[in-house]
Amino acid sequence: MRDSVDREGSSCDLRRCAGARSVREPAAHLRGLVPYDPKYIPAEVMVSANENPDDVFESLRTDIMRAIRRVALNRYPDPLANGLRDLIAEANGLDRDQVLIGNGGDELLFDTALAWGGPGRVFLNLPPTFSVYENNALLTGTSVVEVPRRADFRVDEEAVIARLSRGDIDFTIVTSPNNPTGDAVSESFVRRVLEASDALVVVDEAYFEFSRKTVRPLLENYENLVILRTFSKAFSLAGVRVGYLLGSERVLSEYKKVRQPYSVDAISQVVASTVYENRSKFVFGIERIVSERERMYEQLEKMDGIEAFPSESNFILLRMEEASDAWRELLARGVLVRDFSRTRYLEGCLRVSVGTPQENDRFLQTLADIPASRRAR
Repeated sequence: MRDSVDREGSSCDLRRCAGARSVREPAAHLRGLVPYDPKYIPAEVMVSANENPDDVFESLRTDIMRAIRRVALNRYPDPLANGLRDLIAEANGLDRDQVLIGNGGDELLFDTALAWGGPGRVFLNLPPTFSVYENNALLTGTSVVEVPRRADFRVDEEAVIARLSRGDIDFTIVTSPNNPTGDAVSESFVRRVLEASDALVVVDEAYFEFSRKTVRPLLENYENLVILRTFSKAFSLAGVRVGYLLGSERVLSEYKKVRQPYSVDAISQVVASTVYENRSKFVFGIERIVSERERMYEQLEKMDGIEAFPSESNFILLRMEEASDAWRELLARGVLVRDFSRTRYLEGCLRVSVGTPQENDRFLQTLADIPASRRAR
């Protein structure tokens, strides 16, 4: 009896202590910063996150599992994933030291802000674009200046060149194709950006397999160029988290100073290596996604009250009246798309990923039915 009383009293004391002692405030630059929220909500048709609708096919999954069985789980992984670096370097006509592997493109984007940002440094953003770019800048105390895109979401090229020419920009990120607008930039524009200043220019090519456009040839002549790519989209590995950079040895050596040790685990390295060795087997699936994207765009253009924007990626941005209400109605009928309707520069917009033909049909039919259901109320 005494023991239970003591335990209860001790528990009460602990609760009182916890209530009496609060934690000090976090770093000031976190005030007002909104965490990145992918808006993950389970649904029958998941077309919100720009994932490949097809999982890794079974024969390749068998090869992956065979390779995983050989991984020594009690040992740290190769800190730089050199085997995977060699595969990517060879495929791109580069040396190993011109490739850096990360825990998804997200880690490498944060490392960019760590290495080229910070107090007294300036990041040039081209919104609307991937919100993580600006968040990373704010987290590292980097000043952010903007050159907003035009009304059609294309980059305002002359304004970008003019801003870079002032000489105070430390780094910028040009996304091609851009998320969430879907447009790609030209190689000639990227060349002008590289020549406008000595700022580090990251060209985010996370979706380049769907556009079939890359600025890889420019690496030969521009040390201030870094290209970011990922296994998450075309190669069906969003759940594994592997991305990589292509750039000069000198630039990537600076990234190595800020990256987390052992950030890419041994299993992820094996999975990515096996997939990359078999990347030609993904061509058919990529071509189907591109074909479905064009079919969806044509159908969306025919719908009254829908403005669809041309895309070179695996998603389509569309604008409509009462977009947030439409998002809720789609979700109520089992279809999850991404709602950007309250996002600055993207007011009234939704983004839909290209799914399987069946998923795309269901999305198109459900969206087409929404105006009719409203009129019937």
